[in-house]
Amino acid sequence: MPISLARFANMDPYILVSAVNMQLRDAYSDLDELCKAHEISREELCAKLKKAGFSYDTDSRQFK
Repeated sequence: MPISLARFANMDPYILVSAVNMQLRDAYSDLDELCKAHEISREELCAKLKKAGFSYDTDSRQFK
């Protein structure tokens, strides 16, 4: 079972980016689908990861 992202705001950003990228690779076609499935805000998720230096690349469907 994939890691729940319900409490992503409290997660270490490096663990979070790994979990998100893994789920994007294995289970979801894009970031919107992942956010909808986990019932989380795309904007808040992106903002948290941006603070750690990551941004979403739509072509590769992962945070870099």
